[in-house]
Amino acid sequence: MSGNRRKPPQGRGRRAAQPPPSSGRRAAQRGGGHTPASNPGDAYGRSEPGAYGGRAAARRAAQGGGRRRAAAAANAQTGRRGRGRAPERKRFIDYPRAGKYGVRRWLPSWKLLTGLCLGGLALLVGLVGIGLLIVQVPNAKAAAQQQKNVYYWDDGTQMVVAGKGDRNRQVVDIKEIPASMQWAVIAAENESFYQDSGVDPMGIVRALGRMAMGGETQSGSTITQQYVKNTYLDQSQTISRKVKELLISIKVDAKMDKKDILAGYLNTGYYGRGAYGIQAAAQAYYGKDAVDLSASQSAFLAATLNGPNLYDPAGGIGSAATKEKNLKRAEARWSWTLDREVAIGRMHKSTRDRIKAEGFPMPREPQKATELKGQIGYLVDLADNYVVSATKDSSHPITKRQLELGGYRIHTTFNKKKIDQMEKTVAQVKKANIDPKARKRDKYVQFGGASVRPSDGAIKAVYGGENAITHFTNNADYTGVQVGSTFKPFVMAAAMRDGVRDPKGPVEQGPDTRTRVSPKSIYDGDNKVKLRDYNGTVWHDKDGKEWHQRNDGDESYGDISLRTAMQHSVNTPFIQLGMDVGLSKVKQASLDAGVNEDSLAKTTPTFSLGTSAPSAIRMASAYGTFAEDGTQTDPYSVTKVERKGVQVYKHTKKTKNAFEPAVAHNVTNMLETVVQKGTGTTAKALGRPAAGKTGTTDDNRSAWFTGYTPQLSTSIGMWRVNDKAKSQRFLSMYGVGGEKQIHGASFPAEIWTKYMKEALEGTPVKSFPPPEPIGEKIYGDGASPDPTHTETATTPPPSQDPTDDESPSKEPSDEPSTTPPPSKSSCPPLDPSCDDDDDGGNKPPNGGSDNGGPGGGPGGGPGGDDGDTGDNDDGPGQWWGGPNGRRE
Repeated sequence: MSGNRRKPPQGRGRRAAQPPPSSGRRAAQRGGGHTPASNPGDAYGRSEPGAYGGRAAARRAAQGGGRRRAAAAANAQTGRRGRGRAPERKRFIDYPRAGKYGVRRWLPSWKLLTGLCLGGLALLVGLVGIGLLIVQVPNAKAAAQQQKNVYYWDDGTQMVVAGKGDRNRQVVDIKEIPASMQWAVIAAENESFYQDSGVDPMGIVRALGRMAMGGETQSGSTITQQYVKNTYLDQSQTISRKVKELLISIKVDAKMDKKDILAGYLNTGYYGRGAYGIQAAAQAYYGKDAVDLSASQSAFLAATLNGPNLYDPAGGIGSAATKEKNLKRAEARWSWTLDREVAIGRMHKSTRDRIKAEGFPMPREPQKATELKGQIGYLVDLADNYVVSATKDSSHPITKRQLELGGYRIHTTFNKKKIDQMEKTVAQVKKANIDPKARKRDKYVQFGGASVRPSDGAIKAVYGGENAITHFTNNADYTGVQVGSTFKPFVMAAAMRDGVRDPKGPVEQGPDTRTRVSPKSIYDGDNKVKLRDYNGTVWHDKDGKEWHQRNDGDESYGDISLRTAMQHSVNTPFIQLGMDVGLSKVKQASLDAGVNEDSLAKTTPTFSLGTSAPSAIRMASAYGTFAEDGTQTDPYSVTKVERKGVQVYKHTKKTKNAFEPAVAHNVTNMLETVVQKGTGTTAKALGRPAAGKTGTTDDNRSAWFTGYTPQLSTSIGMWRVNDKAKSQRFLSMYGVGGEKQIHGASFPAEIWTKYMKEALEGTPVKSFPPPEPIGEKIYGDGASPDPTHTETATTPPPSQDPTDDESPSKEPSDEPSTTPPPSKSSCPPLDPSCDDDDDGGNKPPNGGSDNGGPGGGPGGGPGGDDGDTGDNDDGPGQWWGGPNGRRE
């Protein structure tokens, strides 16, 4: 029977296997809050296929996790809104937020926010670390390293700021920056400087906040960042530059000492008035070094770093930078800075109150840039060349390249008052007498001069030309201009020190066979006497002709003393005296006196008459040797050189005994006679004891007066040359200034006298020591000891030597020769014997120079034969000398 039993329907079986409906409804009611009647399908035991799945899922959920979870799972399948969704899968970042609806779904949780912040911070740290690894501290910009040199007068005041580059900067060490300046800047700009790590995040935030609120625009940069920007980066306002600035600042702060960073910032910042760095700013605003700034001045200068155009009381650029507005801003910022220093504990209130009571430290008016105009360029050139020359053999030489990089403080010997007096005197004489518009002959007239202190060789004044930026040759330095008869004192010094040779002895003789010469010695002063060697043989020139020396104006004087020959600049006695002593001894005497060898001519007979071309500086220095009792010191122009507060050079006085005092005193006494009764009587107007010598060269190509008092020695020269011509040649000066000829007793002596009178004003009048008896009274060739053989001159003897009664009958003019010049086509550069002057002019029919050659012809010039003095490029070197005569 059982086999015929019908199987129940499949559907019923499934339903039978399910729990009772009431159980499911209760579960649904508890979990979902709904009755079974809410679903019509359930009332009749029917539903959609999904319903069975829903109940099964609910049952399983109830079995595994409780009624609430089962109900939630069941409701998720019912299709009711918000009740029948499947649970969302968990995510690493829960956003949008699961289980949240509406606005709350999109609001991040605090966990998410914390994670994002931490993650962002980690990312930022990572990026900064990578940046620090990648970004390296670059080399300092050339502009940040470029400095100027500062030159000072002999009284310590600033003369000029000069050097390569376009920025006025002198770097000083932190020790030379007063603490008041350091703390004024820190208080005003970065009070946490000594605590921060090169950057200040809070400062950046504060700056951004102020800018967002419409306040004053600020950078938020630390002092370290500003130093980095000035030293390593440009001033562009870009994100990349700012990021680099931040990264480099961190590295710089880690590597450099804070004080070095602060010094670097103060040395690179721009303070206005063209001043970069605190040292230049201190000079620009207050005319003093940075180390001497007061606390009040420091507070003001700290303000200029914030914007010099708006804080300089002298006014700036634009309508917002008037003097009145700038002064008001500067005073307010100055007062605020003082308050800030008190606030950070770096200034006492009483000090601040005292400073404020004294008032705002008004800076001086802006000074006009002297640059290298006028005489300044010549002075800077002399100082630079001296520094290079004086230090070249030291353990720390200063090269020309190092000077060009700047940063040196060079203290010179130049006296501003004397410089101005010499320049003014030359200008006065030139204006009164030289007129190129009226006389063509007055074109190209030039003057040069120098003053040296005999006691130590310090160069006190020079005149290098009208203007260093238009006339490039320094006329006080080597120019190739022959000095003429101003060379004769060296011949006399050699004769008194070394003596004349024994005519019967060999060429080279020692002191045992020589006879020292007295100023009373007698020589033949006639015109065109035969020149003889020391042994009496007639001297012949290179062409085999006898040498007959001319005198000025072809005058003959008969037998005269050497004193009288010096007094009236007679040539024949001195050219013969030079032969008797020996030209090598004359040369050595000039070198011992202080003339540099590169400027000396070849030792032909006219060497004794001044064919050499020492500079005005060297001539003034050499004459100073006689003023200083025979003690020689080389001329110098720099007392000391400093860099970054450290002295890198100091001049040391070095002397040598060139001549015994008796020799120097007798030379001086002879030159006093020149001033009192000889060719240099123009200098009598000085009104105090003075010794000097005139000099005029062949064909009136140059004229000199060199003289001295016990306190000051000065040499003034005059010549003609077109310094703009490609091939420069000295031109004759006949007719210049409306004069028939120019000689040392004219314009040069006039300038010398007027200048010396002003330069020595206030200096005590001092006499020279009296001359001691020296040497023997000898008789040169042609001169006779016979009393019946007398001089033709009857002029009273000089008062200094009453026993010397020989003097000429009249005073000849110190006139140039009229020897016909060679053709223009054969003229070498700067050949004093060659006349290429094509501007006309009448030459006197009769003449004769101080240093005429044989028969009135030219003598040998330095560096060439027969008057060839060389050119300005290849001639002898400057006054301190140099290899091959070139500047170093």
